[in-house]
Amino acid sequence: MADSSFRAKHRANPLFLRDAELRQAMELLFFAYRDFTQEADTILTDYGFGRAHHRVIYFVGANPGITVSELLQILKITKQSLSRVLGELINDSFVHQRTDKADRRRRRLYLTAKGADLERLLTDRQSQRVAGAFRAAGAEAVEGFRTVLRGIINEEDRQRVARPARPTAV
Repeated sequence: MADSSFRAKHRANPLFLRDAELRQAMELLFFAYRDFTQEADTILTDYGFGRAHHRVIYFVGANPGITVSELLQILKITKQSLSRVLGELINDSFVHQRTDKADRRRRRLYLTAKGADLERLLTDRQSQRVAGAFRAAGAEAVEGFRTVLRGIINEEDRQRVARPARPTAV
Protein backbone atom coordinates (compact mmCIF):
# COMPACT_ATOMS: atom_id res chain seq x y z
CA MET A 1 0.00 0.00 0.00
CA ALA A 2 1.15 3.53 -0.69
CA ASP A 3 2.17 5.59 2.34
CA SER A 4 0.76 9.08 3.05
CA SER A 5 3.89 11.00 2.02
CA PHE A 6 3.91 9.18 -1.30
CA ARG A 7 0.22 9.97 -1.84
CA ALA A 8 0.75 13.61 -0.93
CA LYS A 9 3.48 14.00 -3.54
CA HIS A 10 1.52 12.22 -6.27
CA ARG A 11 -2.11 13.33 -6.10
CA ALA A 12 -4.28 11.75 -8.79
CA ASN A 13 -7.12 13.36 -10.68
CA PRO A 14 -10.27 12.03 -8.93
CA LEU A 15 -11.59 10.82 -12.30
CA PHE A 16 -8.86 8.18 -12.31
CA LEU A 17 -10.15 6.85 -9.00
CA ARG A 18 -13.55 5.74 -10.30
CA ASP A 19 -14.29 2.02 -10.06
CA ALA A 20 -14.29 1.53 -13.84
CA GLU A 21 -10.90 3.23 -14.18
CA LEU A 22 -9.41 1.21 -11.32
CA ARG A 23 -10.75 -2.04 -12.74
CA GLN A 24 -9.33 -1.21 -16.16
CA ALA A 25 -5.94 -0.52 -14.56
CA MET A 26 -6.05 -3.87 -12.75
CA GLU A 27 -6.95 -5.64 -16.00
CA LEU A 28 -4.09 -3.89 -17.78
CA LEU A 29 -1.71 -5.07 -15.05
CA PHE A 30 -3.03 -8.61 -15.38
CA PHE A 31 -2.68 -8.74 -19.18
CA ALA A 32 0.68 -6.96 -19.13
CA TYR A 33 2.06 -9.46 -16.61
CA ARG A 34 0.63 -12.39 -18.55
CA ASP A 35 2.19 -11.24 -21.81
CA PHE A 36 5.43 -10.09 -20.15
CA THR A 37 6.00 -13.57 -18.70
CA GLN A 38 4.69 -15.65 -21.61
CA GLU A 39 7.89 -15.89 -23.68
CA ALA A 40 10.03 -16.44 -20.59
CA ASP A 41 7.66 -19.22 -19.49
CA THR A 42 8.15 -20.96 -22.84
CA ILE A 43 11.94 -20.75 -22.55
CA LEU A 44 11.86 -21.96 -18.93
CA THR A 45 9.74 -24.96 -19.90
CA ASP A 46 12.56 -26.13 -22.18
CA TYR A 47 14.73 -26.36 -19.05
CA GLY A 48 12.04 -27.95 -16.90
CA PHE A 49 11.80 -24.73 -14.90
CA GLY A 50 8.97 -22.40 -13.93
CA ARG A 51 8.47 -18.84 -12.78
CA ALA A 52 9.92 -19.53 -9.33
CA HIS A 53 13.19 -20.56 -10.99
CA HIS A 54 13.09 -17.42 -13.12
CA ARG A 55 12.67 -15.18 -10.09
CA VAL A 56 15.61 -16.82 -8.32
CA ILE A 57 17.82 -16.61 -11.43
CA TYR A 58 16.84 -12.98 -11.98
CA PHE A 59 17.47 -11.79 -8.43
CA VAL A 60 20.68 -13.78 -7.96
CA GLY A 61 21.92 -12.30 -11.25
CA ALA A 62 20.88 -8.80 -10.24
CA ASN A 63 22.44 -9.17 -6.77
CA PRO A 64 25.60 -11.31 -6.99
CA GLY A 65 26.48 -12.64 -3.54
CA ILE A 66 22.94 -12.28 -2.23
CA THR A 67 22.31 -14.42 0.83
CA VAL A 68 19.54 -16.99 1.04
CA SER A 69 17.93 -14.85 3.76
CA GLU A 70 17.96 -11.74 1.56
CA LEU A 71 16.48 -13.72 -1.32
CA LEU A 72 13.70 -14.97 0.95
CA GLN A 73 12.91 -11.35 1.89
CA ILE A 74 12.65 -10.32 -1.76
CA LEU A 75 10.63 -13.30 -2.96
CA LYS A 76 8.43 -13.56 0.15
CA ILE A 77 8.22 -17.34 -0.13
CA THR A 78 8.82 -20.10 2.41
CA LYS A 79 12.26 -21.56 3.04
CA GLN A 80 10.88 -24.89 1.86
CA SER A 81 9.78 -23.46 -1.50
CA LEU A 82 13.09 -21.68 -2.03
CA SER A 83 15.05 -24.75 -0.97
CA ARG A 84 13.39 -26.89 -3.64
CA VAL A 85 13.91 -24.37 -6.45
CA LEU A 86 17.42 -23.38 -5.36
CA GLY A 87 18.41 -27.04 -5.01
CA GLU A 88 17.39 -27.70 -8.61
CA LEU A 89 19.27 -24.63 -9.87
CA ILE A 90 22.40 -25.63 -7.94
CA ASN A 91 22.21 -29.29 -9.04
CA ASP A 92 21.77 -28.22 -12.66
CA SER A 93 24.75 -25.79 -12.37
CA PHE A 94 22.82 -22.54 -12.89
CA VAL A 95 23.58 -21.20 -9.41
CA HIS A 96 26.66 -21.60 -7.23
CA GLN A 97 26.69 -21.04 -3.48
CA ARG A 98 29.61 -20.08 -1.29
CA THR A 99 29.86 -19.97 2.47
CA ASP A 100 30.18 -16.40 3.74
CA LYS A 101 33.69 -15.82 5.10
CA ALA A 102 32.47 -13.60 7.94
CA ASP A 103 29.57 -15.83 8.98
CA ARG A 104 29.85 -19.48 7.98
CA ARG A 105 26.12 -20.02 8.58
CA ARG A 106 25.29 -17.75 5.63
CA ARG A 107 25.41 -18.90 2.05
CA ARG A 108 26.03 -16.40 -0.73
CA LEU A 109 24.55 -17.10 -4.15
CA TYR A 110 26.00 -16.42 -7.59
CA LEU A 111 25.02 -17.33 -11.12
CA THR A 112 27.35 -19.68 -12.93
CA ALA A 113 28.22 -18.89 -16.56
CA LYS A 114 25.37 -21.22 -17.55
CA GLY A 115 23.00 -19.38 -15.19
CA ALA A 116 24.14 -15.99 -16.48
CA ASP A 117 23.46 -17.13 -20.06
CA LEU A 118 19.91 -18.16 -19.16
CA GLU A 119 19.33 -14.99 -17.15
CA ARG A 120 20.54 -12.89 -20.09
CA LEU A 121 18.29 -14.76 -22.55
CA LEU A 122 15.22 -14.30 -20.35
CA THR A 123 16.00 -10.70 -19.44
CA ASP A 124 16.87 -9.67 -23.01
CA ARG A 125 13.50 -10.92 -24.28
CA GLN A 126 11.60 -9.14 -21.54
CA SER A 127 13.72 -6.00 -21.91
CA GLN A 128 12.83 -5.85 -25.60
CA ARG A 129 9.13 -5.89 -24.75
CA VAL A 130 9.53 -3.15 -22.12
CA ALA A 131 11.77 -1.05 -24.40
CA GLY A 132 9.18 -1.20 -27.19
CA ALA A 133 6.44 -0.03 -24.84
CA PHE A 134 8.70 2.72 -23.43
CA ARG A 135 9.57 3.97 -26.93
CA ALA A 136 5.91 4.07 -27.90
CA ALA A 137 4.85 5.86 -24.70
CA GLY A 138 7.60 8.48 -24.39
CA ALA A 139 9.69 9.70 -21.47
CA GLU A 140 6.92 11.45 -19.53
CA ALA A 141 4.65 8.40 -19.68
CA VAL A 142 7.54 6.13 -18.63
CA GLU A 143 8.16 8.27 -15.55
CA GLY A 144 4.44 8.22 -14.78
CA PHE A 145 4.43 4.43 -15.16
CA ARG A 146 7.32 4.12 -12.72
CA THR A 147 5.55 6.43 -10.28
CA VAL A 148 2.41 4.28 -10.40
CA LEU A 149 4.39 1.05 -9.90
CA ARG A 150 6.29 2.56 -6.96
CA GLY A 151 2.93 3.49 -5.46
CA ILE A 152 1.71 -0.10 -5.76
CA ILE A 153 4.71 -1.86 -4.25
CA ASN A 154 5.57 -1.90 -0.53
CA GLU A 155 7.87 0.79 0.88
CA GLU A 156 10.73 -1.64 1.60
CA ASP A 157 10.70 -2.77 -2.01
CA ARG A 158 10.68 0.84 -3.28
CA GLN A 159 14.02 1.24 -1.56
CA ARG A 160 15.25 -2.00 -3.12
CA VAL A 161 14.46 -0.94 -6.71
CA ALA A 162 15.90 2.55 -6.33
CA ARG A 163 19.27 1.35 -7.64
CA PRO A 164 20.21 -0.26 -10.97
CA ALA A 165 20.99 -3.99 -11.04
CA ARG A 166 24.07 -5.51 -12.70
CA PRO A 167 24.04 -9.25 -13.50
CA THR A 168 27.38 -11.06 -13.31
CA ALA A 169 28.57 -14.67 -13.32
CA VAL A 170 31.07 -16.57 -11.17
